[in-house]
Amino acid sequence: MTTNETNRANRANRTNEQPDVGRRAHVRIEGVGKVFQRRGQITEALRDVDLDIAEGEFISLLGPSGCGKSTLLRIIGGLVSNDTGVVTVAGATPETAREAKQFGLVPQAPALLPWHTVAKNVRFLTDLHTSSASAAGSQTVLGSAEIDGLLAAVGLGSFHDALPHELSGGMQQRVSLVRAFALGAPILLMDEPFAALDEITRSDMRYLLLDLWQRSGATVVFVTHSVTEAVILSDRVVVMAPRPGRVVTVEDVSLARPRSPEMEDDPVFHEHVSRLRTHLRESHSA
Repeated sequence: MTTNETNRANRANRTNEQPDVGRRAHVRIEGVGKVFQRRGQITEALRDVDLDIAEGEFISLLGPSGCGKSTLLRIIGGLVSNDTGVVTVAGATPETAREAKQFGLVPQAPALLPWHTVAKNVRFLTDLHTSSASAAGSQTVLGSAEIDGLLAAVGLGSFHDALPHELSGGMQQRVSLVRAFALGAPILLMDEPFAALDEITRSDMRYLLLDLWQRSGATVVFVTHSVTEAVILSDRVVVMAPRPGRVVTVEDVSLARPRSPEMEDDPVFHEHVSRLRTHLRESHSA
């Protein structure tokens, strides 16, 4: 039985979920490798990466700096080409899926337009994409009332007219999250979006993200260095080895949903954290 088949079987055996028989792979990664050449130096970033991500699943990519997590994320999103292997997104190439606006991206920095209000920043991409998305029939862009509801859900209901410089770092990142979900894209790619936040704000953002995700049903691929963050957010955690990046193991997280801060005191949570830390140490020493 392959690693992916084993993971699917494990998910089906969870006591808190129905078997996922018939769930199709939204993203399929087969034998993917990537080499960068800079100033005459060759760096192998990824080697023989295999991974299936189901529709509506929350996946975290966990590993040390330089293991290719962000590179893999960009390959999925059609922003970087892979040198070997095949990636398909709902049966299409990543480039085709990107052109059809199937992706929402949440980077490390909020990247808000300083001259736009909160509301205008959130609606900027939706306004930009509305006509082309409608013509292609590729996604459902949320309307004004729905966007207002998302802003209220993350505690920004009274900040519609605020400018980015009037917001804290955590508030700016909330705007960035809402902007990504407002696109209605079926796949969200998140590259360490909470890395620059203090631990208390970062913890709050995790549960805001989970609330938005559960409302949307989107497929999420989330890059992180935090083991605890990966466990509390994810259906599965993909542990990657140091460069060249390879999949060491895929951990199925058996915590029930919806997740809550209290679950971080659950022995099952700590078992997952301990096991993942062991995998990270072993892959690093190897």
